[in-house]
Amino acid sequence: MRIGELASRVGTTTRTLRYYESRGLLPARRDGHGHRTYDEADVRLLEQIRTLQDFGFDLEETRPFVECLRSGHPAGDSCPASVAVYRSKLAELDALIGELGAVRAQVGAQLARAERALAELAADAKAPGGPEPRCELSDVRGGRT
Repeated sequence: MRIGELASRVGTTTRTLRYYESRGLLPARRDGHGHRTYDEADVRLLEQIRTLQDFGFDLEETRPFVECLRSGHPAGDSCPASVAVYRSKLAELDALIGELGAVRAQVGAQLARAERALAELAADAKAPGGPEPRCELSDVRGGRT
């Protein structure tokens, strides 16, 4: 099949396919007229790349999976190098989850502090002679601090 048909089948652009070819992920075969030609194995390679990218793998991280398929394995993740990339990606995701957990805890603490402050203001406003509640955000917008 030609490059346009391949692009259509895998839901990408010919420009993307040429880029993958330049990065050595997609074989550069030509017919007698100089046109790029592809086969079903190339469809499988591209489906593997797209699936991994959908999961957050960068293009270079897909290389071991592509090489595994190109060497004749039934799946892109049936080679030790692919499994190593999975492990590395999981470690990266675990670290990000940890960072997000820490940020969430900080935001939760700030929210709790803000809610306590609002409750105190509301209680003071109900007490005779208590301060009138004011919105600090409107003071900032109005140029007052």
